[in-house]
Amino acid sequence: MPIRLEPDFPAKSVLESEDIFAIDNSRAEHQDIRPLKLLILNLMPNKIDTEIHLLRLISQSPLQIDVDFLKVASHEHKHTSKTHLDKFYLDFSQIKDTCYDGLIITGAPVEQLAFEEVDYWPELVEIMDWSQTSVTSVVHICWGAQAGLYHHFGVEKVPFKEKLFGIYKQDIEHHFRLFRGFDDRFWMPQSRYTGINEEQVRQRKIKVIAKDEEERSAILISDDEHDVFLMGHFEYATDTLEKEYLRDHDRGIDTAKPANYYENGKIYNYWRAQAHLFYHNWLNDVYQMTPYQLERIRELQKERKLRSI
Repeated sequence: MPIRLEPDFPAKSVLESEDIFAIDNSRAEHQDIRPLKLLILNLMPNKIDTEIHLLRLISQSPLQIDVDFLKVASHEHKHTSKTHLDKFYLDFSQIKDTCYDGLIITGAPVEQLAFEEVDYWPELVEIMDWSQTSVTSVVHICWGAQAGLYHHFGVEKVPFKEKLFGIYKQDIEHHFRLFRGFDDRFWMPQSRYTGINEEQVRQRKIKVIAKDEEERSAILISDDEHDVFLMGHFEYATDTLEKEYLRDHDRGIDTAKPANYYENGKIYNYWRAQAHLFYHNWLNDVYQMTPYQLERIRELQKERKLRSI
């Protein structure tokens, strides 16, 4: 939440220069406050695990948040019951005329397919296009980040020789608002067979704000600051990588043990605090940017896009 200060309080300008939100008393007294409206497009097969992972992070905010879950209607969901989906999930046709303060697009285990070969790709494109006019801020995760970078900016996937799997150090390249309170170096879980074309990234209107030790982009943001791309999985629980490792071996896939994950046979969580902090910062950022009247989001998004041209 913002700090209330007098307009001429000396520290106010310093805090603002550090992207710490400080508002004067007159604005605070006239603020309209409402719950943030958040939409989660859950593309993961085990939807309940992903729900828990993400809600665990966003629930720590002092802001009240109303969450809707979205599924793709053009895909047959085999790992989550129809009862659960019918009760707790919406289709895009039900929300396309609605505005949201924030959208999270999860990853999906389809990265070894060409984007156009994914059966729900046309629907996902429609949702991503809608998000540009009807959502204040979007976070894309893993394959969701690759999909967003490809659709919005033409950045192509690049296959790795081996699966990038484990916990990896990331270095902050630009001290953006989303990194308030972060150490200069942090850890993030990774579980993917593909990266992105880094040369294409450098040619697009995208900032790389964190990289790993191999100079691979870890977190990116569009120049208009509307779209955030997380190449890894801040949301993963402590044992998620172990479950994936055992699942791969049960399927006969010779995946190496996750890097930097086990120590003397024990799992240590190096990313939990930064994960909570990242989503706390994002929600706070959305809270500051989004209008009180949801329907004004479309108007403000038009202005935002014009400023970024």
